[in-house]
Amino acid sequence: MVEPKAAGVVLASGAGTRVGAALNKVYLPLAGRRLVSWSLTAFARVPDVGVLVLVARPQDDELVASVLEREVDGVEVEVVHGGETRQDSELRALRHLAGRIDDGAIDTVLLHDGARPLVSPALITDVLRAAREHGGAIPGLPAEDIVAVGDDGVVLAEQDSATLVRAQTPQGFRAAPLLAAYEQAARERFLGTDTASCMERYSGLPVHWVRGEQRNFKITYPHDLVVAEQVLATEPSRAGAARDG
Repeated sequence: MVEPKAAGVVLASGAGTRVGAALNKVYLPLAGRRLVSWSLTAFARVPDVGVLVLVARPQDDELVASVLEREVDGVEVEVVHGGETRQDSELRALRHLAGRIDDGAIDTVLLHDGARPLVSPALITDVLRAAREHGGAIPGLPAEDIVAVGDDGVVLAEQDSATLVRAQTPQGFRAAPLLAAYEQAARERFLGTDTASCMERYSGLPVHWVRGEQRNFKITYPHDLVVAEQVLATEPSRAGAARDG
């Protein structure tokens, strides 16, 4: 029997207007390659990820082709066009994988924001391991500076930082329950804030917290690109891989 593999889904179908660029921010240059290719490469370097899906906008097809002109560490990238919302884009990716989920070839799906280019293969592996063990997993960092605020703007009390985390991606879940939850959400027209919120509503699977990485931040503003360049400049092996690839 063939060992089931995980699928990595990289979401790149948003506009990303706050970064101030004329094109979708995930195709901006970052240390010798387009931003989204860093995420694709990180997933491709995880042995248990056997399927890699890029969710893109139809109007970005030429940019997608430029990213995929070269192989991503020997893993073929399948392209799916996204929908109007993030959840719709995720559902389209899951429907693309549905046949392989149903026959057991894919046991886990990891959904990742393409605007987080510095995710490491180690974090992806940790999330995948936890998702397989517990049913669902989310990486995050402790939120030590959050307070509760009332409707009148008055600070009520500091929250227990041990119970609050700033969620990151990839968020990973067992594939069959994830697909079923998204199909039910579509039927009921429920729109969640992220993958985990949809699973919490329609699945009984526990979601396990995995410690995230400071470097796994989202590119939102122009300054974030500068910081990402600085991070990569401290890692000669990754910068060299970008030039060689």
